[in-house]
Amino acid sequence: MKNIDLNSNLVGRDFLTLRDFSREEIEYLIELAAYYKEKKKNGERVDEYRGQNVALIFEKTSTRTRCSFEIAAHDLGMGTTYLDPQGSQIGKKESIADTARVLGSMFEGIEYRGFGQEIVEELAKYSKVPVWNGLTNEYHPTQMIADMLTIKEKFGKLEGLKFVYMGDARYNMGNSLMIACAKLGLDFVACTNKEYFPNEELVNVCREYAKESGSTITLTEDVMEGTKDADVLYTDVWVSMGEPDSIWEERISKLMPYQVNMKALKNAKETAIFMHCLPAFHDLKTKVGKEIYEKFGITEMEVTDEVFESEQSVVFDEAENRMHSIKAIMAATLKKSK
Repeated sequence: MKNIDLNSNLVGRDFLTLRDFSREEIEYLIELAAYYKEKKKNGERVDEYRGQNVALIFEKTSTRTRCSFEIAAHDLGMGTTYLDPQGSQIGKKESIADTARVLGSMFEGIEYRGFGQEIVEELAKYSKVPVWNGLTNEYHPTQMIADMLTIKEKFGKLEGLKFVYMGDARYNMGNSLMIACAKLGLDFVACTNKEYFPNEELVNVCREYAKESGSTITLTEDVMEGTKDADVLYTDVWVSMGEPDSIWEERISKLMPYQVNMKALKNAKETAIFMHCLPAFHDLKTKVGKEIYEKFGITEMEVTDEVFESEQSVVFDEAENRMHSIKAIMAATLKKSK
């Protein structure tokens, strides 16, 4: 581990989308996450934020994001208050602006996981403390630091790698991964049905980032072309919970050719890795997985169980790295306790 400057110049910054951060700042957060991971493995204390508290607003529930924020905050010496969909009046009895000002007066930081990006942006506008985006419809920036840390651990570098995202690339994961790859010098490929390509405006923005980093952005419907010589194959669930059956049927029909299976994985490099931000529908061991089978007759959706359980799968390393990366993000943006 190389020496890292713990006196971050990101103190006081919100963490809403990687569009707001330079390549050097993103690389710093990846290195800081690696630093905190090493400290954790060695059992070394890092509780330099004792006496501070953070609010965790979850309008959408999550296993990894909640656990990551709570453990990371605890390790840093901070307390947490978890506000679930029933535990907060945000947007119902109290405006987002008023919620931001109330919580900003009580806590040193605020995490938000929920719906439109405009909500977390408004929280940040009216809060006097850092606001962190735990996921919105448009972006998932904390996941990006974990993903890039995982890739760097496996390959020893980021620049020059071929990164392929398969599935619905129009929303938070496709958007955020395209931004991260473009800024950090990875060649990004969205391999999917053209109806599920990322937003053209964002693609053009990312092509400008890619020019600066020396990378490329490619959109293709051809699985064999898209996955050829790939270093990373990545996917996410195709449908969000609560969407009607008609949406499920359409997505499954149009995206099944872009399922990550062994044919796609073998078309990539021998050293390629498989990634997924989880949860994944790769078998029938979940309630949702069984419902998908009963309604649509498929036992695996965005990834086959063979790929998910293969030696090339790094999904659980990736999941662990959520905690280390979130710790880095909070530590970088908060002032240390006196």
